[in-house]
Amino acid sequence: MESPLLAEPGAVPATGPDAGVAAHYGDPFLEQRHAVAGLAVVDTSHRGVLRVTGQDRLTWLHSLTSQHLERLGPGVGAEALILSPQGHVQHHLVLADDGEATWISVEPGTGPALLDFLTSMRFMLRVEPADVTSEFATLTLLGPDAEATLGGAATVRAAGVVPLLVVVPRQRLVAAVEAVRDAGGALAGMWAHEALRIAAGRPRFGLDTDHRTIPHEVGWIGSAVHLDKGCYRGQETVARVHNLGHPPRRLVLLQLDGLADSLPAHGDPVELDGAAVGFVGSAARHYELGPIALGLVKRTVPVRAQLEAGGIAAAQEVIVAPDAGANVQITLSRERSDPIARSRE
Repeated sequence: MESPLLAEPGAVPATGPDAGVAAHYGDPFLEQRHAVAGLAVVDTSHRGVLRVTGQDRLTWLHSLTSQHLERLGPGVGAEALILSPQGHVQHHLVLADDGEATWISVEPGTGPALLDFLTSMRFMLRVEPADVTSEFATLTLLGPDAEATLGGAATVRAAGVVPLLVVVPRQRLVAAVEAVRDAGGALAGMWAHEALRIAAGRPRFGLDTDHRTIPHEVGWIGSAVHLDKGCYRGQETVARVHNLGHPPRRLVLLQLDGLADSLPAHGDPVELDGAAVGFVGSAARHYELGPIALGLVKRTVPVRAQLEAGGIAAAQEVIVAPDAGANVQITLSRERSDPIARSRE
């Protein structure tokens, strides 16, 4: 489903998982600066949108996901995971409730599989999940002025989630962007969005994860996993790692050699002394940090070791500490690199 915003002057279409929206609108570095300094709106209308109605919806979603959702207030956002019985991440959800329905935003192309799972788990509960991607779309607002924007124009907003996601009727997508521009915001593409996300150490499901990823490995404990809630599928793995052990891998920020004329590709090996120790997830060019990437590497890789990512020399910055789990607080290196999150605290 191609976005009408690709008709904007200077729009360059994105490829891969972000096909259908713009990579940038002429100057991705300037778009990043707008996002950090004030306000930018990113067209994320390629993401899937599900809506769950029925009076049992929040207790039902609470029982299925890793997040505490029973008392989710209207307009309050949350992240949640659906795990396999073995604790591997199968879906990453951004949720918000409007008092009558719960809205779920997911990665492009994953909506139908999530709907199939939710439908299979309905049993006799009063819930009605539906895929409404053809009718509704998401926009992502970046910057310190994001919370005060699009209040009336949005169907629902996931307040408190960084970056801020809002759901709008798909036919009102262009008008919603114009409302952000009228509020002083700029239009930014996925390249700017991804560069700031990577610098902040926020993993993206399907890019920075694989079929074996567990929440502790990528820092989703706390943000998407609530440790003080009842039973859900995969909880045994989460509890065992948290109380007794360490995850086998850890997420790192890779500072890439700026002399390289290309970025490593998704899935390229991360190597230490010629031996593969992990893989590259996302990569981008940041307006201040230069070329950066996220990698998932073995927990035992020394934190000061120089690595190679897709053949490019890379220094690593800790996102998830090697001693994560076993009741050890996960250390996230976001104080310096996530000005958007800091501006909203």
